[in-house]
Amino acid sequence: MLNNAIFALAVAAPLVSAIGNARVVNKCSTAVTLWSVGQAVSGPFTLAANGGSYAEQFVRDPVTGGKALKITKAPDGLYTGAPELIYAYSLDGDKVWYDLSTVFGDVFPGKKIVEASAEASCPTIEWPNGTPPAGSQVKTCTAQKDVTLTLCA
Repeated sequence: MLNNAIFALAVAAPLVSAIGNARVVNKCSTAVTLWSVGQAVSGPFTLAANGGSYAEQFVRDPVTGGKALKITKAPDGLYTGAPELIYAYSLDGDKVWYDLSTVFGDVFPGKKIVEASAEASCPTIEWPNGTPPAGSQVKTCTAQKDVTLTLCA
């Protein structure tokens, strides 16, 4: 009986796949502040200028269904109505849905912003001038690869 259980685990092990990360890389010349928002707020996290980064493994929030990484230039921007760039994602089995939006104004006008999966065949969101284009920005890809938002790309 024990051998059957071990065999079953060995067969199932390759079916378990790794989950990727939601990443943000700050290539701008000034620091930014990030909060991870779902059923609870985590942060603030300061991303240093010229290479500061943040990462969290994709998760399905049990209350909201997704998470929002909210980025401001102001250290207290989440609570003061400062412009926010929002990298939202939702883990859906072996897929992750991701998008990019702003509220209260544009955080990075004139600066290129790129949100891309490490899986080259997946769609990229690119804002050449730091402002959202018209139309939906929602994309989907495998959840096994990281999706990285690069500021001032």
